[in-house]
Amino acid sequence: MTRVLRVQLLRFGLPGALLILLVGTVALFLDRGLWSGGWMELAMEQRDHLMLLCPLALAIGGWLARREHRATVTELFAGTPRPQHQRVLLTLTAVGLPIALAYPAILAVSAPWIMATAEYLPSAAYGVVAVGVLAVIASAWTGLAVGRLVPSPATAPGLAVAGFVAVLAGPMAFREEWQSVLASPAWAMSPWNEFQTVPAAVSAAQAILALTVIVAAAVVLSARRWQTRSVAAAPIALGLVAAIAVMPHDYDRVTIDPVAQELVCTDDAPRVCVGRAHSGLLTEITPKAREALALLAKLPGAPTSAQEDTDNYLDESDIKPPPDGVVEFRMEVGPDGRLADAGHLVTRMLEGGGTSFANCTEFYEIPVARAAGSWLSGRAPVNDPEEAGVTFDDGTPYTVLPETTALWEKLRALPEAEALAKVAAVRKAGLECTDMTGLLG
Repeated sequence: MTRVLRVQLLRFGLPGALLILLVGTVALFLDRGLWSGGWMELAMEQRDHLMLLCPLALAIGGWLARREHRATVTELFAGTPRPQHQRVLLTLTAVGLPIALAYPAILAVSAPWIMATAEYLPSAAYGVVAVGVLAVIASAWTGLAVGRLVPSPATAPGLAVAGFVAVLAGPMAFREEWQSVLASPAWAMSPWNEFQTVPAAVSAAQAILALTVIVAAAVVLSARRWQTRSVAAAPIALGLVAAIAVMPHDYDRVTIDPVAQELVCTDDAPRVCVGRAHSGLLTEITPKAREALALLAKLPGAPTSAQEDTDNYLDESDIKPPPDGVVEFRMEVGPDGRLADAGHLVTRMLEGGGTSFANCTEFYEIPVARAAGSWLSGRAPVNDPEEAGVTFDDGTPYTVLPETTALWEKLRALPEAEALAKVAAVRKAGLECTDMTGLLG
């Protein structure tokens, strides 16, 4: 029995697993800027790629079933004394085991990109990965079952197309977010920020549904009569009821992990803090943040510490101002897991004399704030990389650089004490959320 399993693994399971490993790894590599911020982002982005992997696994299962039919060994196997369920178990193991191992292997291949900087590994990430493993097994075994029932050359490509449509477009038929999440394991999995998570109850509901599909596929493959195969509908119905009961009906796709938001700070002063999700980048950020604090120190009431803005995903009305004496900063993680905007981080922290547009959207004048920051830095204004590709409603590129440069040149022409007083007025307006138009002339 072991030798038979080894032969089936080499002939059936291994080629399909290698194909899934290749497709999954390439897909993650092309999107590495979307998951380089941490382990949860990586797990969620790989789940988003199930829109490719599940149809592929379906097609692999259908193709393997057709291969067995084409070899005309079904009647031969049926005439052997070995029980039907043992033969089916060998096939299921030979197909499911390599594919199940291929999914975490994709993670193992991708992990070195962020291993040096991603320190926070939440337990919820394991649930996200486990659901992905179950989803590809369920897809492959369903493909086997359909291929056994319909041994046609068109079965495998038909399954691939049907699977892609079901995973991608099927959830759109539902009005509630939680229903769409149950309908497709890839739905709402593309991460929006590094503080995002997937609740354990959501992963549990998805796992229950995937397990019932696995059981149903095994029943179809094991049964010889249509009457017995019809029993496969029972576990799916029961699993659907259980999954609906477990699934949070108020699920929001942008669910935030409060532990990932917790601040991790330097031990020495001036204190610099980042969210726990970015704790691996603290040593890289600290020199930049302290450089900005040193430049801000010339202002009256200057901030004495810096911390990451971990609320940047919220609506404007929900954002809270930073504590007194603190300057907040935003950061982006590059595809290599390192700080992507290191050259611009200081400039952003100096804008508005250490104030933020996020806390005063109504009266915050970006050209004024940036001109004040450029004067503090002693460097000419430059375009913000975050605004690359942004356009106005009429299609013209968005830029405030000409106006910012003009205000900065006016500041440079003033005596230092007078220019410092104007920049201090800009900071005061930013903190009090009053109009800063005209403060620089």
